[in-house]
Amino acid sequence: MSQHVFQRAGVLAATVGVAGLLGAGVASAHVTANVYGPQPTKGGYAAIVFRVPSEEKDPVTTTKVAVDFKADYGIGSVRTKPVPGWTAQVTKSKLPTPIKKDNGTEITEAVTAVTWTAQAGSELKATDYQEFSVSFGPLPTNVDEVEFPAHQTYSDGKVVDWNQPTPAGGEEPEHPAPAVKLAAKAEDGDAHGNMANTASTTGEQSQASAASDNTARWLGGAGLLVGAIGLGVGAGATIRARKATAKSGGNS
Repeated sequence: MSQHVFQRAGVLAATVGVAGLLGAGVASAHVTANVYGPQPTKGGYAAIVFRVPSEEKDPVTTTKVAVDFKADYGIGSVRTKPVPGWTAQVTKSKLPTPIKKDNGTEITEAVTAVTWTAQAGSELKATDYQEFSVSFGPLPTNVDEVEFPAHQTYSDGKVVDWNQPTPAGGEEPEHPAPAVKLAAKAEDGDAHGNMANTASTTGEQSQASAASDNTARWLGGAGLLVGAIGLGVGAGATIRARKATAKSGGNS
């Protein structure tokens, strides 16, 4: 294949890559809620990441991000992952009517907001984005999707609200609210089965790893033995050759 073909292929790949990046930038130019791992289930706990891009032009920066948790979700606890240069504050509110969860827990005080504030020098510039990770629960069982209206504050005082619901099968609004779909509630039997399968797989992997390690050690030892034998044979041949040379010189 000629060099020109390779050059053309490289140019095409670069073009596709740039187009993909541009498309991703346009599609993700708002606050989103992303699931990195198993899909959260109704009644369970969730671990999600809020991705926040800074959209204003320099020198305007993002200084604060607040995410609302609807009180009727009855989220009893939230944990935030530390973000260097940012402080997190969890707000809880007293519920007018307690919410009883499927596990019998009664929620009288629910999380209603989490706010991240940038320390001096850590604000998000126009070309920056940041991810804020949270884990929380228990999730509601009477909805298929949970929404988290977000509010992005800029250094010039402007506040952008990402709080518009996206209609089912409809076009995404200008300022969509971050949302996460919930999977069907896991049955206890399925959960135990998954745990058993995980334990079984882990055990099989451990046994395979041990067998592989033993084989590697055996082969390593055999290799050393063969090497030692070869070294001895080589040394013996060298000594015999020298003796033969010396003897030949003495007879001449």
